[in-house]
Amino acid sequence: MALQGWRFFGVSATIIIYIGGVLFLSMNNIPGSHPKRTRIERLAEFSSFHSPRFPMPSRKMTIRWCRDLKYLNRELPSYTDYKAGDFYTALPSDVSASMQLQGVPSAPMLTALASFPGSGNTWLRYLLQQATGILTGSIYKDYGLLKTGFPAENVCNSSVLLVKTHEWGSKAWAPFSKAILLVRDPEKAIIAEFNRQSGGHIGFASPDRYKRTKGKYWQQFVSNKLKGWELMNLSWARNFTGSIKVVFYDDLVQHTERELRSILDFLEFPVNEQLMRCALMRKEGIFRRKKRLLSFDPYTDSMRAELLTRRRIVYNLLGRLKDIE
Repeated sequence: MALQGWRFFGVSATIIIYIGGVLFLSMNNIPGSHPKRTRIERLAEFSSFHSPRFPMPSRKMTIRWCRDLKYLNRELPSYTDYKAGDFYTALPSDVSASMQLQGVPSAPMLTALASFPGSGNTWLRYLLQQATGILTGSIYKDYGLLKTGFPAENVCNSSVLLVKTHEWGSKAWAPFSKAILLVRDPEKAIIAEFNRQSGGHIGFASPDRYKRTKGKYWQQFVSNKLKGWELMNLSWARNFTGSIKVVFYDDLVQHTERELRSILDFLEFPVNEQLMRCALMRKEGIFRRKKRLLSFDPYTDSMRAELLTRRRIVYNLLGRLKDIE
């Protein structure tokens, strides 16, 4: 009997403890019984995006525009039914045929800002937006640029001042009647592109990246990009049938005002002196990568010999004789 009494007592105690636990948890889950936690979201559209490899400009780096940016014409359709392939290939779709299907003339008054990657295309777009207050477009859709000062990314019509492209070939320039070819020394352009692929628009490649796979990765990168640099510039300079203006990156850095005025004259866009002064005051922007010296020379003797050979070919065609050596 005593043993049965203890068993009954144990079962009863277990039931009481269980019921008490359920009541306690229920009371703690009653709405208003405890403070509500506040959820904080940053950049709601990209709240989950973060990558240390591709740093984005912070709030402290917000662009100050000389005046609110606007389109030249908001009524125009956007010719974005094609996607650009790799920089060294032509556009995969027939843009001209696509435009004809839409009832659009095959040669609209559209200006390309063509350059090899790493040649300062984004910086020049920034300068032009400051100096004119007009948006610039792109055949690409770079979300980093889209959210930090270039809302007309992926707009490819004459509602924008000009359109960025790294493509070449007959299909690539089919939408354009005019072009600005921005050219940078291949030695610097290739390193700039290597930095962009490794660290984003304003970051840098770590020194270890150059030594990856015992330097073979960097060697192949230089070989491929140098061929692309030559083909890109020669293709536009030799074969583009519209009006073309060649701008050298070094001239843009050293003589910014002179080059901007010349570009606006080519675009047949009137110069606003107040905006020009403002653009020059704010010319650095946030997308011009700061200089960083490496403790070693990433280019071997054979690489430098190849750089010189291809630079001579391109610069000779472009009349840039002073920078051939």
